[in-house]
Amino acid sequence: VKVYLKRGSAYNSGYGCNRGCVHLVAFVLMGFALQVYHAACNGELYSRPFIESFEETPMLVAVLTYMGYGILTIFGYLRDFMREWKIEKCHIAREREEQKDFVPLYQDFENFYTRNLYMRIRDSWNRPIYSVPGATFDLVERSSNDYNWTFEYTGRVVKDVINLGSYNYLGFAENTGACATAAGEVTVKFGVGMASTRQEMGNLKRHEELEKLVASFLGVESAMAFGMGFATNSMNIPALAGKGCLILSDELNHASLVLGARLSGSTIRVFKHNNMQSLEKLLRDAIVHGQPRTHRPWKKILILVEGIYSMEGSIIRLPEVIALKKKYKAYLYLDEAHSIGALGPYGRGVVEYFGLDAKDVDVMMGTFTKSFGAAGGYIAGRKDLIDYLRTHSHSAIYATSMPLPVVEQIITSMKCIMGKDGTTIGRSRIQRLAENTVYFRRRLREMGFIIYGNNDSPVVPMMLYMPAKIGAFGREMLKRNIGVVVVGFPATPIIESRARFCISAAHTKEMLDRALDVISEVGDLLQLKYSRHKVLPSLDRPFDETTYEENEE
Repeated sequence: VKVYLKRGSAYNSGYGCNRGCVHLVAFVLMGFALQVYHAACNGELYSRPFIESFEETPMLVAVLTYMGYGILTIFGYLRDFMREWKIEKCHIAREREEQKDFVPLYQDFENFYTRNLYMRIRDSWNRPIYSVPGATFDLVERSSNDYNWTFEYTGRVVKDVINLGSYNYLGFAENTGACATAAGEVTVKFGVGMASTRQEMGNLKRHEELEKLVASFLGVESAMAFGMGFATNSMNIPALAGKGCLILSDELNHASLVLGARLSGSTIRVFKHNNMQSLEKLLRDAIVHGQPRTHRPWKKILILVEGIYSMEGSIIRLPEVIALKKKYKAYLYLDEAHSIGALGPYGRGVVEYFGLDAKDVDVMMGTFTKSFGAAGGYIAGRKDLIDYLRTHSHSAIYATSMPLPVVEQIITSMKCIMGKDGTTIGRSRIQRLAENTVYFRRRLREMGFIIYGNNDSPVVPMMLYMPAKIGAFGREMLKRNIGVVVVGFPATPIIESRARFCISAAHTKEMLDRALDVISEVGDLLQLKYSRHKVLPSLDRPFDETTYEENEE
């Protein structure tokens, strides 16, 4: 049963619509499960369908997940008791006997999760690879004889593991081709390190060429490049906001955004993820009430959002955010770490994806670590903004300049995406990524897995829920030569553990089919097909440019 609610429906207000806007919600009722497809709340702001799905956690699964964590907690306290009485050896860092009267260096209770839960499945993370992280990679095998406290290498290398974990969206993380050749030549000529900051002896002509290319690619006046993506956020936000300013941050923003906001000294208020009603309420209250105690107007209001959220696979409702930003005279800071290169017909990110004007975003941030297969990040926008950051950003003043081989990798891959290399390789990779994303998401839903996020997001979270299944899924997939990333608490809510797949243009259909068959097999083994919303298999259709203009459903 599918019910479409439009203007004038008696149930509009129950799903967050305001002021009689056009709202489309599709319900699929199967037993007691409810899957909600959210379309644009302000339909007139969107030029294309905007559909995201977040299926409710089945009640039985939620109860069993809480019980699983409860049992693990009980056994954790038992093991801590045994360690205290020297019955079991404790490997965790702790104070020495002669330091017992000192201020504690290690917070024992805070390490409880690390000692007793994380360590049991630690083998699912930090696995060393032995090759380029392309569509496939080689993995160094390791084993543990003390329940994952320490590891030993076996000397064996697992070959040709299908890579579903790296952020290699456009496949530029490679050791052959134009990018690798150009970076190699620059390494021979200029070396690896710059040994200075941009403001001293580390500014080369190639750095300036990179920044001009980034500005041209994004369609803005100016841009500035930084050597580290995390520091691009954490060190630049304090230069843009300070005491007397208000930062409105999405509750699922990346740690770099959160750290930057905290370091700025601004007042921080958090709005519900991608919820425009929550954001507008905070904006309205900020305008009406002003600063606490004094009620003076805020010096500035800065909205922090991401293009694609890397744990949810959701895409920011950018048209609505821009409309609110203009209405309440706020500033918008957009982090496109995962969306630049991965969204839009020409890879220009979430702004192009929605057909918006880049000038409506005050601060455009992105990283080169994902779609460009390199390192570092950028800030782009108006020229006066970039000129200000060149003299006020800690990341610009104190950080070592970006190495020239990395610069060359970015320039070569970006020119390829823009078609300035005289080929259509970049455009074909963008199209292949979009095709692979739609195909992979649809097949997982048809199998009965619960998948989060937007249909066009190459980040695909698949829900695992129970703590024991986090490690089990990663191990079983690796046994079948598929490398995946599994994520649990505290990176996610405690009952929403998941596997996160990252789709790449480098994946062939045969690779995806092989991976999907293994995922289905492991899903049956671990009973992971929780969805009660069954999708009928549909015939594959060839990919074309209309994938960006229409929705399959």
